Amino acid sequence: MNPLISIIMGSDSDLPTMQAAIAICEEFNVSTEVAIVSAHRTPQRMFEYAQSAHERGIKVIIAGAGGAAHLPGMVASLTPLPVIGVPVATRNLQGVDSLYSIVQMPGGIPVATVAIGNAKNAGLLALQILGTQQPELLEKIQQYRQSLNDSVMAKQERLDELGYQKYLQKS
Repeated sequence: MNPLISIIMGSDSDLPTMQAAIAICEEFNVSTEVAIVSAHRTPQRMFEYAQSAHERGIKVIIAGAGGAAHLPGMVASLTPLPVIGVPVATRNLQGVDSLYSIVQMPGGIPVATVAIGNAKNAGLLALQILGTQQPELLEKIQQYRQSLNDSVMAKQERLDELGYQKYLQKS
């Protein structure tokens, strides 16, 4: 099965964060390709990777980056595909620097951005984008959302049953 979602990161140190995007795509049985593509250390690779992604059948790119976080924006400037940026938490600024870098794209080069470190939401957004053209995937997304609702309602029932003090003790 050809990959539909590309999950890239600037460094292997970003992989622990980006694994959540990989995992949610696997949960939905959507194939991915995962690669280290550094905007600063491998710029030629980044150019070739981004420019050829749509020709390889990729539909959405998720790009995680910390620090200067140039990867999502640079990739977005090189591909016609939707790009979702994941700001990766950094030691010094806890990812705020990454977030600011990704959300400050100039007009004409959009990058969708999720919360710092929230690669799972990036994966879900990529799946939703694919779901606009795949009814069976859209159905799975709706079932997933229903399971989230059911989980919260079950917790509420337990809270009502036990009261907040006992609920906290059993949590």
